[in-house]
Amino acid sequence: MPVSSSRDLPAAALFDGVIGQERAVSALRAAFRQPVHAYLFVGRPGAGSRAAARGFAAALVCPEGGCGVCDACRRTLAGTHPDVVTVERTGAAIDVDDARRLGRLALRRPLEADRQVLVMADVHLADRAAPALLKTLEEPPATTVFVLLADDVPPGLATVASRCAEILFPPVPSRDIAAWLVGRGVDPAHAQLVAEGAGGDVERARLLVEDPGFADRLALWRSVPSRLDGRGAVVGALARELLAATDGALAPLRHEHEAELAALEQDAKAMGERGVPGRKDVVERQHREERRWRTDELRTGLGVLARAYRDRLAAAVAPEPASAEVDGDHAPDRRTSLARPDEARACETAVALVTEAANGLRRNAQETLLLESLFVRLEALDV
Repeated sequence: MPVSSSRDLPAAALFDGVIGQERAVSALRAAFRQPVHAYLFVGRPGAGSRAAARGFAAALVCPEGGCGVCDACRRTLAGTHPDVVTVERTGAAIDVDDARRLGRLALRRPLEADRQVLVMADVHLADRAAPALLKTLEEPPATTVFVLLADDVPPGLATVASRCAEILFPPVPSRDIAAWLVGRGVDPAHAQLVAEGAGGDVERARLLVEDPGFADRLALWRSVPSRLDGRGAVVGALARELLAATDGALAPLRHEHEAELAALEQDAKAMGERGVPGRKDVVERQHREERRWRTDELRTGLGVLARAYRDRLAAAVAPEPASAEVDGDHAPDRRTSLARPDEARACETAVALVTEAANGLRRNAQETLLLESLFVRLEALDV
């Protein structure tokens, strides 16, 4: 039986935080020895791109090519290696100044390793800065490797993407998330429930496991069709109730953010610092994560609502049971027909309306108005 080398085993350990992305991890492991100058990791947060960027960066600055156990690897995975820098946007989008800051960092000499790794997040929001970003990528210093993280690749960034080796991180399958949770000691039934509500996001699943209100929120969204009774007052009250529940869903993430700031403050105090270096950037990132979490929570709820209407659609299109009666010499009538065609069409429309509302959240729609408008239109369908 062949024996794995010591180098093979740690390389896997570098990606322990990446779940269900075997193809992406395999591609990155193959790139350890001869990396190109720029990589583009494409996938929604929680699919593993950030964790993969840390593992990949550790391998690139490791003197052993990715041993996973040396000081360089440990510091990179902990976010403290001086030759691995993450560049966060300073505003609602990556602007020209952010792109130029990346360019200036690229000219810096590595402090310890043979190369440095610069990670830039939210590159899908760099449309206006694309020319400056492109210039940096087209004139790369030999000792710098860029790792760009993007939710997707909009048309304005196609040229930037063409200068990078692209690694895809699709949503993690719910079966992989459930198996990962079970491996962490979560009850299988609860793990499956959380995995289905995580939307392919492992980080979201990790926090939802500790959220005692998660199952109740799912039940609340499923109850919407039966609670819409044609009264306008119900529409407003239901929207407020759902948004209040969404506010409560932020508690686990906010608790984690508070712990992160407390740890940074403790480290700063131990180093004799008066305050946390870069605290403003950390707080802004946390606020962005909370806004994203809130949007994902609402989209999850709307997904549950859409499934509720799909279940009603399935019942409406189910054929009528064949008659079991025998009249004289006549055999039973086995002909079938749609049970409730009008209800089926109404349910199809309801699913389309819910999907439209979920897409509206991506355009920063006003949440209360969006839900109230949706519920009024659903009420009119009378399903």
